[in-house]
Amino acid sequence: MNNDVFFRKDLLNRSLSIRELIFIALGLLCLASFISPPTALLIGIVTAQWLGNPFPDFTHKLTHVLLQVSVVGLGFGMDVESAATASKDGFVLTVLSLFGILILGYFIGRFLRVDRKISFLITVGTAICGGSAIAAISPAIKAEEKQISVALATIFILNSLALFIFPVLGHLFHLSQNQFGLWSAVAIQDTSSVVGAASRYGEKALQIATSVKLTRALWIIPVAFGSDIVFRNKGGKIKIPYFIGLFVLAILANTYIPFVHTVSQDLVRVSKSGLTVVLFLIGSGLSIKILKSVGVRPFILGIFLWLAIAIPTLILILSFFN
Repeated sequence: MNNDVFFRKDLLNRSLSIRELIFIALGLLCLASFISPPTALLIGIVTAQWLGNPFPDFTHKLTHVLLQVSVVGLGFGMDVESAATASKDGFVLTVLSLFGILILGYFIGRFLRVDRKISFLITVGTAICGGSAIAAISPAIKAEEKQISVALATIFILNSLALFIFPVLGHLFHLSQNQFGLWSAVAIQDTSSVVGAASRYGEKALQIATSVKLTRALWIIPVAFGSDIVFRNKGGKIKIPYFIGLFVLAILANTYIPFVHTVSQDLVRVSKSGLTVVLFLIGSGLSIKILKSVGVRPFILGIFLWLAIAIPTLILILSFFN
């Protein structure tokens, strides 16, 4: 029997414990409009240390699905012209930062003597789109569960910090909505934290950040094929992020179908709530055990790469983008 089906039947056929009820209640609380994305993440982290996550396997899969559905929903708040403009503005930054980080990650990883596959997963996670890139690339290089876990934990810890730090720095440097949207999309690894940080900064920043980040995510495909060759893993499976196509369809529907436009704001509101819950779920997985499993060297690699992408792109954005 499928594990997910068994899990759902198990929940229906037994009484929930106090711990499980509290966890579910906190997750539902994050749907409230007064809970911001950083607050939801913080609630999740505190919950991880206090109660732990009673449904780790289920919430891991739920996070993946809910993130994709919510990002597609954000597409209903955008139009073709603004999305195309944002993607165009972010293209040069994407190309420069992508190849720069891939090269830098190789040399820093070797210098720090980080496991080759862990180093590569952290590098592509930083260069492209965090956990989604790691999930897509892992099968192509036949990474082991431990290697994937260390890479994901490193990226998620840094993303948690970014969600709090980036909006503060954006205001400190007086970044415009356009500038912050571009910077967060390029310099924050995971889509969930990009959306969370940009939504705090403003609606325009959110639209730009989402468009640029998902356009950037398309680089998963060529990088995955390239990594398959580099690691000599012929026949390795590659997970293509098909939800990006649905995001584009949502933008097209909102632009050209009048009925969709009348309900688009409601869809966007629901999607933002979904992303807030995603951040709670991510936080609930960051237990002390997970944090300790990362190790010093992979974390140092992640910080170096993060600074290497965040600082130069900020300088370029301040210099050439309004």
